[in-house]
Amino acid sequence: MSNYRIAVNVEWTSKCNALCPMCPRDLIDNPMLMKEQTWRKVLERLTPQDVFRAVVAGYGEPTTHTKFFEFVDDMRGHPIRFDMVSNGQQLDAERIRHLDGAIDVLIVSFSSIDPEVYKRVHANLDQARVMENIRLAQQLFKHTQLAISLTPMPECLPSLPDTIAWLRAQGVEILTMSPTLYNRGGTLKEHELATGKLRQLIRQHRLHSQELDFIPGVGDIFQQWRSNRFKCIPRNIDVFIAASGDYLYCYNDVGHKHPIGKVADMSIREVLARREGMALIPELCNGCNMLNRYDAKELVKAGISYARTRLKAA
Repeated sequence: MSNYRIAVNVEWTSKCNALCPMCPRDLIDNPMLMKEQTWRKVLERLTPQDVFRAVVAGYGEPTTHTKFFEFVDDMRGHPIRFDMVSNGQQLDAERIRHLDGAIDVLIVSFSSIDPEVYKRVHANLDQARVMENIRLAQQLFKHTQLAISLTPMPECLPSLPDTIAWLRAQGVEILTMSPTLYNRGGTLKEHELATGKLRQLIRQHRLHSQELDFIPGVGDIFQQWRSNRFKCIPRNIDVFIAASGDYLYCYNDVGHKHPIGKVADMSIREVLARREGMALIPELCNGCNMLNRYDAKELVKAGISYARTRLKAA
């Protein structure tokens, strides 16, 4: 059985207060909230031997969960590092103060300083309110770091310099971007943006590349590659735990159609062993631009970026 560590994506809720066009949420037939007993079992499953990082995210907005404050308290003192992804709409002072110290990094998704672009990309959200909440989080956090995930959609790029300038003026230092515009398992076909161009923007604006956040170490990547006959690094280095308590085959299973076990019945290690024996699922994989994302050349590039980041942090 493999002995490498992974990241875990935990979905407190598959319900969301946003209607972002790049997120095909209509594929989720039964949006739901994670139950308390399921969350307790998730916490039991997250062991340092198997997991180096857990991100509360999924396909819903975690700050809207009715048990938000209780769930946050449950993370305090846990041996695993927790981060959270949010669209920022619900980040009032009470929630920000409650998150402080319970998670390492709060990552707010932000598309553009341009109101019209923001309105199209982060549909159904109030840009002015989100911007005020970003300022508030930067002021109030004492132990948790604030990061901004910049949306790599084509319409966001013309205003990217102004967006970055505003964020840095607020004191936000951790600005991240993905070097790949994920097509959500083939559902986002109308947008294609070359990784080379995004990597160039990341270097130009001194951003943090998000692909490095799922690499616990070079040894873990090697073990993951050797253990899986299906060489899809994005699938193999991450386990998605849905709000239902299902382990999903891949985080690009937006519709939550391909569970491979339940958190109540299987450990992380058991799920990894089962998934390592599984082939690709045509419904998910045939149109996915992450399937062959990391060939030998891309692995070398990612490895170099990872090494540089570690050296700077040392």
